[in-house]
This record gives sequence, structure tokens and C-alpha cells, in this order.
Amino acid sequence: MTDTRLEPREASDEAPRGRAPARRARFWTLRRTDAATGYLFIAPQLIGVLVFVVVPVGLAIWYSLNEWNIFTGELEYVGGGNYQAALDDPQLPSVLGATAVFSGGVVVLNLVLGLALAVMLNRRFKGAVLFRTLFFSPVVVSVVAWTLVWGFLLQDNGGINGVLEQLGVDGPNWLQSGPTAMIAVTFTQVVRSVGINMVLFLAALQGVPGELYEAARLDGASSRSVFFRITLPLISPTLLLTAIITIVGALQSFAQIAVLTEGGPGLSTTVLVYYVFQQAFSFNDIGYGSTLALMLLTFVMVLTVIQWQLRRKWVFYED
Repeated sequence: MTDTRLEPREASDEAPRGRAPARRARFWTLRRTDAATGYLFIAPQLIGVLVFVVVPVGLAIWYSLNEWNIFTGELEYVGGGNYQAALDDPQLPSVLGATAVFSGGVVVLNLVLGLALAVMLNRRFKGAVLFRTLFFSPVVVSVVAWTLVWGFLLQDNGGINGVLEQLGVDGPNWLQSGPTAMIAVTFTQVVRSVGINMVLFLAALQGVPGELYEAARLDGASSRSVFFRITLPLISPTLLLTAIITIVGALQSFAQIAVLTEGGPGLSTTVLVYYVFQQAFSFNDIGYGSTLALMLLTFVMVLTVIQWQLRRKWVFYED
């Protein structure tokens, strides 16, 4: 009888050997596709940073090493001459002093008032949404339009002095005296920008677990202890963020100064960013203006790095 059973074929390793390179090829193709997609998504941001940060900073460095007249087109290399001129500038200390007073006032008032408003409006009461909208609305108003309105109100015969007169108080000429002019521009900036800090603080307060407040009340903790030992530590990351944003914004404030006082009277409200504008475009000294702009950039970066490094000591991050 004939054996009709078929002998099993020996397993061939040609198929696996053929499939492995194909799998690897597909894997690397997918990786390249994913990488290309990722680069495509971040390309607008990279282009924006290149066009609006890297190129302007590079040009500012180049201009700071030259004297350039934008009307005649004359360009003369002076090396560190503009930096030496900044050290010898007799007006620069007054400008830096005005910058410190203005920025310090804006930052402190913004953070304190923003947090106070957030704490008050975090409670449930009738009209809370209306008050939130009211305090936030100046943020979305044009800076120039907002400042023009306050310029009319702060005139000698403006609305603010009219109200003071009705109360029997002789109002000052707000924009013609150094101290009152600084108060006016600081107040205008704070009222316009405090709303954004209020919203950020409000969001942080609403993220604090209610169970912690319940436990503190059961332990007999006072409202002050609850605020300083529970609320502030838990919202400290937001406090750091708002501090950085507010400091950078205060150092970049330009429109309020330009519209309200034009840096006057004298140099009493001439902050560094406005002084940069004056030197570069009013006095046609692009090189010196670029030098001052780089000083401002360096100052902002140093302050930001210091704040970021101190976060380990001041900021509480919940595990």
C-alpha cells in the first residue's frame, strides 16, 4: 500500500526575514510623518519668535554699536560708545528712578487690589457676576481710548476736580505737578489692568479644595490664619505668574505716559521705555535708543530669572 501522507515542509525563515525590514521601514516612515506633523504645528510659533524676537534683538545689538541717522541713512560704527554714553547720561538716573516708582506702584497695587477683589467676588452674593464684569471690562478697552478719557477727567477743570469741588476740596492740577502726575499715570494703569489679575486670582481661589476650609473651621482656625496658611500657599503659583506678568507689563507701559504727560513735567514721569522712544525717534538717535532698549530687555530678563529661581522658596506646589 502506497503511503500518501505528505511530508511537512520545513519552515522557511524567508518570510520573517522579508517582513522585518518592511516593518522597520513602516516604523521609520511613521516616525518621520509624526515628526513632520509636529514641526508643522510648531512652525508658526517658531517663525513668530524668529521674526518678532530674535531678529529685532539682533538688529538692536547691531544698532547699539553704531550711530545711525534714519533720515540721511548715515551709519557710523562706534563700538561701545553708546554704552559709555548711557553711563555718562545725567538724565538716566532720574529716568530709572521714575521707572522704579511707577513700576513698583503698579505692581504692588495691582497684586494687592487684584487679590482683594478676587477674595470678595469669590463669595456668592447677588450681583457678583455684574461686579466681575465691571472690574474686568477696562482690560478689553483700547489703551489709547482709555487714557484719553482719563486725560479729560484729570484736567484742571475735569470731572475728578469737579467732584472734589462738590465735596469742598480744592483739587490739584493733576498733570502739571510731578508727584500728582506720577499718581495719575499709576492710577490709570492700575485701574485698567487690575481686572486681569482679579480673574487669574479668582480662578485660583475657586481651585482651592473646600475640604481644607471645612477642616480649618472645625479646628477653630481664624479667618486670618486660613488665608495666610491655606489660601495663599495654594494660590502661590498663580501669584508668581501674575507677579511676572505685572512687572513685565509695568516696565513696558508706554501709551499711558505718551498720552497723559509725555514724560513730564520735566522727567517726573519719563519711564525707561518712553525714554527709549524719545532718544530713538524724537532725537533721531537710533543707536543710543537701541542701547537703552537692550538695557531694559536685560533688566526684565534678570528680574524674571530671579523670580523664577525664588519660586522654590516662595511657591507651594501640591503633590
